[in-house]
Order: sequence, then structure tokens, then C-alpha cells
Amino acid sequence: MPTLPFDDENMPLFTVGQVAEMLAVQQAFLRRLDAFRVVRPSRSAGGQRRYTRREITAVQYVVNLVDEGMTLTAVRRVLALEERVRELEAQRDALKTSLAQRDALLTQLRAAPGATTVPRSGA
Repeated sequence: MPTLPFDDENMPLFTVGQVAEMLAVQQAFLRRLDAFRVVRPSRSAGGQRRYTRREITAVQYVVNLVDEGMTLTAVRRVLALEERVRELEAQRDALKTSLAQRDALLTQLRAAPGATTVPRSGA
């Protein structure tokens, strides 16, 4: 069964007016988010902003941060730092996986009949 365009959270379907109404914010606020590079929606062929469901969620998060007293510059920094944390966590997870694979291989090598001595880590 084919999927519908609104099933894709990354499909730019929603206009500035629709998003403003959904989130009870001014359209000018959404334009400022774009100008400050906080949330950058794609543009239609006619140049109009189109928001994805994912971007709408990000705008909602930004609205909460602004309501707590943060400036748009501070919000942009928070979002950049959160993205960096996600990248570092992904790198950490990849390294953990690599280390686990290495440890499993070393264990197999040590247990193999007639294996030469494989030095232990840190020795």
C-alpha cells in the first residue's frame, strides 16, 4: 500500500499560516526563526516557506525555550549544542561497538588451540 505524503515527517507540506495557527504564534515569529537560522524550512517553487512535521516539532520546542526567556541567538546555540551531543553520542556508540567486536575477537584468538600468546589490553 503506498504511503501518503503526510505520513513522511520530512515532507515539507505546511505553510507559515498553517504552522502559526497550529502553534498559536505569529507568522512574523516564524519568519524570524528562519532569519536567525533557528529553524530553516524549505521553500516551494514559488518561494514560500514549507514546514515538515519535524520542523514544526522543532518550532514548538523553540517556542518553549523563548517562553522561558531565551533569546533566539541563545536558542540557536542550544540547538547546535544538542546536535553536537547527538553526534558525539553516536560516535561513542560506534566506538563501543568496535571495542566489543575487538574484545570478542581477542577472546576467540586467546581460546583457539595452538594460539600464540596475545597480549592483554593495557599490558
